[in-house]
Amino acid sequence: MNILIIENEIYLAQKVVSRLLDDGHSCDYIESPNIDNLSKDYDIVLLSTSLPSSLCKNIIKKYKENSIILLLVSYISDETVTNPIKDGAKDYIMKPFLMDELVRKIYHYKECRSLKRELQTLREYMDFIMADVDTSDTFLPPSFPTLVESNSQKCADKLVFELSRRLDMPISFISLNCANWQKKLNALGDKGIIYLTEYHSLKRTAKDNLIKLIEHKNCVISSLEGEEDFPYRKIEFNNENLLMSTTNIMTINDYVKLMVLSYQSKYPDTELSKKLGISRKSLWEKRKKLGIEKKK
Repeated sequence: MNILIIENEIYLAQKVVSRLLDDGHSCDYIESPNIDNLSKDYDIVLLSTSLPSSLCKNIIKKYKENSIILLLVSYISDETVTNPIKDGAKDYIMKPFLMDELVRKIYHYKECRSLKRELQTLREYMDFIMADVDTSDTFLPPSFPTLVESNSQKCADKLVFELSRRLDMPISFISLNCANWQKKLNALGDKGIIYLTEYHSLKRTAKDNLIKLIEHKNCVISSLEGEEDFPYRKIEFNNENLLMSTTNIMTINDYVKLMVLSYQSKYPDTELSKKLGISRKSLWEKRKKLGIEKKK
């Protein structure tokens, strides 16, 4: 990591630099900086609050977006701790301190930042791959157990992810295709949402057993088929672009309709008809016969 130490106590700064260099990090040390001359990017900034408060404020403002700022403080006050943390510093450590404690804080906040970035990336990816699923008219209530009947696993997934965000509850995933799903279910507590998929794949006796097990658990179950005998809350949420359940065989017309609905916004008619192996005239006739509205 690239680390900047801003500290006017030279002996302390030298100890910090020596330890961080031994750990394989790249360090720059300055006593009293001119903020206009600070041009490098750093992963960590160790900032002494013995410097004038206005200077500390400007340094924090400069680095808070891309760096982890840890304060080196001689005493605790609004000026040395409270205000700098409000301005964007992450944490502080009291002088004198053990080098191991400083290193622990550095690695702790580095890991927190990495996890935060990874979480943001995953959220953006989930939003991207589920952008075509419109949930504006469908609401998954925060009551358990609940069964989601859908012709698309992605539709059910999006509802569960939205519920997790709304309730600020983690999700535990269990596929009912797994041989040991019952053992996994019994091992889970009630601190999050238990999301059970592939309910439609179970035999009648297994479904009856599952229904007894989930009575008092925070479970959401998804099925790609209609389930008439499910005794708890049920909601139906289908993707209109998916004409049939993935467990059935499509007719040729159903397949053509699905492909046209899915890709007509991505390809011009000439290329779309070529990919389908039909003429543009046949494509026009299919639209008319199957009631497909051409998107402009």
